[in-house]
Amino acid sequence: MNSTAAELDASVEAAHAAFEKARLAGPGTRATWLEAVAAGLENDAAALVDLAVTETHLAEPRLQGELKRTVFQLRLFADEIRRGEHFDATIDHDDAAWGMGPRPDLRRYNVPLGVVGVFGASNFPFAFSVMGGDSASALAAGCAVVHKAHDGHRELAVRTAETVTAALESAGAPSGLFSLVTGRPAAEALVDHPLVKAIGFTGSTAGGRALFDRAAARPEPIPFFGELGGINAVFVTGNAWAARREEILTGYAGSFTLGMGQFCTKPGVLFVPAGQTDEVRDNLRNALEDFAPAQLLSARLHEGFRQAVAGLRDTAGVRVLLDGDVAEAPAPTVLLTTSEAVRSDPGILRQEMFGPASLVVEYSDESELTALAGLLEGQLTTTLQAEAEDDVAELAGRLADISGRLLWNGWPTGVTVSYAQHHGGPYPATTSGTTSVGTAAIRRFLRPVAFQSFPQPRLPEPLQDANPWNVPQRVDGVWRRPSAQPEGRL
Repeated sequence: MNSTAAELDASVEAAHAAFEKARLAGPGTRATWLEAVAAGLENDAAALVDLAVTETHLAEPRLQGELKRTVFQLRLFADEIRRGEHFDATIDHDDAAWGMGPRPDLRRYNVPLGVVGVFGASNFPFAFSVMGGDSASALAAGCAVVHKAHDGHRELAVRTAETVTAALESAGAPSGLFSLVTGRPAAEALVDHPLVKAIGFTGSTAGGRALFDRAAARPEPIPFFGELGGINAVFVTGNAWAARREEILTGYAGSFTLGMGQFCTKPGVLFVPAGQTDEVRDNLRNALEDFAPAQLLSARLHEGFRQAVAGLRDTAGVRVLLDGDVAEAPAPTVLLTTSEAVRSDPGILRQEMFGPASLVVEYSDESELTALAGLLEGQLTTTLQAEAEDDVAELAGRLADISGRLLWNGWPTGVTVSYAQHHGGPYPATTSGTTSVGTAAIRRFLRPVAFQSFPQPRLPEPLQDANPWNVPQRVDGVWRRPSAQPEGRL
């Protein structure tokens, strides 16, 4: 059954009360809560993976790896908040001789936003769902979380939430710090609730934009951190094509079909030199010879995939290079077009086919590539397949303007959780300039507050001269890292 309006309200009220208590906890205490959740998920891994296999059609090894990633992420965030860098604690002592005139004592640090509503994704039932990146980073920031379960794996969501809440309770976290709601009415009420201060979302462009608009239309608009997907274009230079054509096409085939093409970073468009269409077809057919079809995540996604493939293949200037199908377990489809066609109709480059299908664009001259990149919308990733001697500075600059992660001679599927990771990009890839993966994701759910001329005992711990939480502080322009700080390596 779906959550009622009363149940949603009770969950948010309880989350707010838990936030008021939890915001006083030091980073070490909060880190132990995250570690307890990680241990709880590990202990319940067998049951969770079994449920996920039943509900998602994903293979057990894939799900085991995804759960391992989720547990690793929680522990990485625990380590990150112990270091205290996310506070950005900055202290300016009073200075009568300050260049623009006397300066008062000013101290600023980052505080958590409050209750965060998180929407789970269908394609990653662990890594981007109940205790995925949005929930984990919000808890790490010091927020409370109310998670809206994805209907594609509801039983798994319920079981995961039970594991999480039990782990938090055993670790001494305030009751209500994390909770789960279900159903569309609860989803809409979650965005509308006045005690909810931010939303994290991973899903479709249409669904995300509707919720984004709703969040902006509230009497008190709130941040909406939405990851909506993208095409993830790949550009191959002439030199790279001559040197590594077969290798590139093999890598491309493996990447766009990985996970049945249901990754938000799937390469949806490949730009290659014209003139070798038959060889491209033969190479791709060979690369896909051992492909094992599987069901897509849900009937709804399958229907969306069918419509997207049919719509693009029927577009003027597009033809079939490899004729797959849209059966219950689809075989890969590769469509083909030209740079001339996409210049006439840039919409060809903006149709996401969420499943095992992709588009090859043949260009006549490498000088076209920067202008072709200019036809693209915001991307999570873009990729350059190039050689060391290639002059791609202009193209790379253009790709950096429109994407969150730019790859050199790699493939975009696979998003490691690390300190430098950025998983985001200009709209419609996301609705913000932030990342939903990596330690920087924590900062989405923080805001700065400055304290002027406060007495020491009244200051928050990260801003006190005594520094009782032992966090890095920037004092009068100079960073000071406490000598006892951990190295931060797992």
